[in-house]
Amino acid sequence: MRLTIICALLVPLTLTIVTGRSAYAQSTDDSLRVHAVHIVQDPPQSWTGYGIYLGSGLVITAAHVVGRVNRTKPSVRIAGLDLPARAVKEGRFERIDLTLLAFDDDKLPVSIRMRRMPVCEHAPWVGEPVIVVIPEGTARSYVMSPWLIPRNSRTRFSTVIRDVATTGNSGSGVIDDHRKCLLGIMSRKIQVRSSSKPDSPPVDIAKYFVPASTIRAFLPTEYRH
Repeated sequence: MRLTIICALLVPLTLTIVTGRSAYAQSTDDSLRVHAVHIVQDPPQSWTGYGIYLGSGLVITAAHVVGRVNRTKPSVRIAGLDLPARAVKEGRFERIDLTLLAFDDDKLPVSIRMRRMPVCEHAPWVGEPVIVVIPEGTARSYVMSPWLIPRNSRTRFSTVIRDVATTGNSGSGVIDDHRKCLLGIMSRKIQVRSSSKPDSPPVDIAKYFVPASTIRAFLPTEYRH
């Protein structure tokens, strides 16, 4: 099998509601959408980039969603507003795929401005149920074992989820279902291609997310809650 790893922006997005969930569970999931934002470059990109509002005018997203801030001049689209953003800290797609943005939150409704999304303290465990969040909706998935992805990617991309076609793309938040904390930021999808059929299309098998431990270490000390 030949491994292909590409950024999750290239995956068509389809959000589905898992049958069998209670109305309460669905309502709880939907309440998380207030933390999900769009990242808009100037000029606007042809694809949709996402991020998660941590509170206090801070948004965490994947570095490749923003690009270099001095060139892309991003805005955060939240609560129907496009608010210019600046970089607090920038990562790199092939290193740490995270960027922390800040914007003036004075224009936000108080109900949103007072919201906080804590970064999880625990490491993801295999089988852990998660909620992937974007402004348009939510999708449920679970953390899968890195042993189910190709050997040469297990160390670098060990935090992965299933349900590639139904979950959010780059920059979307992976939320712990029980604690409702940020477990990770979606970064890229992992595909395999059959070595016996090199002309066949690659098959999506997982999506990698930057885990909470990396996010916590990435955040400047003064922004850690």
